[in-house]
Amino acid sequence: MDVKVRNALARTQRMERLKGVWCGPVQKKILLLLLGGLTLSCARSPRQQWRIIKGVHENWKEITKQAAERAVAALYDSKLLKAEENSDGTITLVLTENGRKRALTHHIRYARIKPQGAWDSKWRIVLYDIPEDAREARDAFRDHLTHLGVRKLQRSAGIFPFDCKEEVEFFIELLNIRKYVRFIVAYSIDDEAHWRRVFKLDRHV
Repeated sequence: MDVKVRNALARTQRMERLKGVWCGPVQKKILLLLLGGLTLSCARSPRQQWRIIKGVHENWKEITKQAAERAVAALYDSKLLKAEENSDGTITLVLTENGRKRALTHHIRYARIKPQGAWDSKWRIVLYDIPEDAREARDAFRDHLTHLGVRKLQRSAGIFPFDCKEEVEFFIELLNIRKYVRFIVAYSIDDEAHWRRVFKLDRHV
């Protein structure tokens, strides 16, 4: 994994710890499975312990049933999962909104801007003025932009020639920095010849 990607992930993980929502490897896998559409059916014993009827242990053979059930209990207690009762008395566990955000957090390393064909002659500019007291988020956002392929235009500005708003928005929401970031689509910039060379745009025209 690229050094900058590792740094961005590490910063995001430190922020998770500070917020008290750090997840272990088994918990992360369960969140990602549920994010991908897995249905997780459970029952609760008289001692209020979770018992998985169908779900995680069938999809990840390296996770023992006991480890999965402990992880489910921890996720439920952390309010990352919620229970929906079924007519047969079983319970379906689904992601809460916070659980969905946490699952997306663990999906960071797979984030990429989708390959695109002909360049539309527009420039995507990301401006961010994130204060010093949010330095952790600022540094993580900068590293995530680099991971996506966005180049540094100025100290707190990035540039990219293709549509990347969806990917940038993901990190804005993840790091809760909406009020500090602006996304601009520009039809021309000075020094355009330089950036065309940087992004090798002749092959996309």
